[in-house]
Amino acid sequence: MSPAIPVIDFAPFHGGSSEDREHLKEEIHHACKDFGFFQLCNHTIPPELQTAILEQSREFFRLPVETKEKYDRDNDSFNRGYERFRAQNFEKRFAGDLKESFFLGRHLPLEDPDVQAGKFGLGPNKYPAEVTDPQLFRDTVDRYYGAVLSLTIDLMTVIAEMVGLGSDALRRFSTKPIATLRLLHYPPQAPDASELERGIGAHSDFGAITILLQDSVGGLQVWSRTSNEWVDVVPVPGAVVVNTGNMMMRWTNDRYISNLHRVINTSGTARYSVPFFFDGNADFLVECLESCLEPGEKPKYGPITVNDWMAGRYADTFGGGEVKGKRDLVRLE
Repeated sequence: MSPAIPVIDFAPFHGGSSEDREHLKEEIHHACKDFGFFQLCNHTIPPELQTAILEQSREFFRLPVETKEKYDRDNDSFNRGYERFRAQNFEKRFAGDLKESFFLGRHLPLEDPDVQAGKFGLGPNKYPAEVTDPQLFRDTVDRYYGAVLSLTIDLMTVIAEMVGLGSDALRRFSTKPIATLRLLHYPPQAPDASELERGIGAHSDFGAITILLQDSVGGLQVWSRTSNEWVDVVPVPGAVVVNTGNMMMRWTNDRYISNLHRVINTSGTARYSVPFFFDGNADFLVECLESCLEPGEKPKYGPITVNDWMAGRYADTFGGGEVKGKRDLVRLE
């Protein structure tokens, strides 16, 4: 029987007893160690806001192609804007990932010192003017961004306690972070093809932690390291999917895993999802935590700043280099 991705109740974080909170921490700890993925219910993102961001995503992707391409990410210096179908390619035997997306982040003016310094992923957003209600689109995006960022900080607080990351380090890591919100649209594909196309090919995420809102359409699959098969992440109403990324793997010396996942949409209908990629402060130096080393064990990965790590990973995957699984992680010899 295939292992199921854990579903964890987050309610004790805000209102449970000390015993309930300890149990929650252990559940998250084991999910990060054994799966690299879990679904989180009873969190702090309101259901109506989840519905609203998915509807605004559909609103944008209904626009004509030529309108969407006015916001082309390739013409943007801040990792913002529209990504066309096939722009990203994680599995080279396919023509490219069968998805389109729209990148957003914390809206920072051009005059901001970190924007002026050219730090990766920091800058102004592009808000489309052609949607039915442009102000509603912007307000919804900004509200959702704030809500998912707040939830991410809560989750990082739990993880920090479990891996021995001090409160000062967590504060520095979480201040003015590189944190990208991505609206995603996966069109349906033929279920009887000889080899199914990938909505997004098998890959592991680059950063520290990802929080994914998905609609009711399935298609997300996670690789099971115990049964050596792809396991469906069946949508749970109101829940978000959480996974740890390659940066977290470096930090913890592989104690927490960054697991392969992919999307294959054979549902017959379009799939929409909204991942939030939390990567931390650009200047923060990610190096192996001493608390994650056994006696005599050495770090497997060298220190690197968040800025250099993320810029390199984006260059690999959007610049034509394949980034897949642990080949994305540069080990020390």
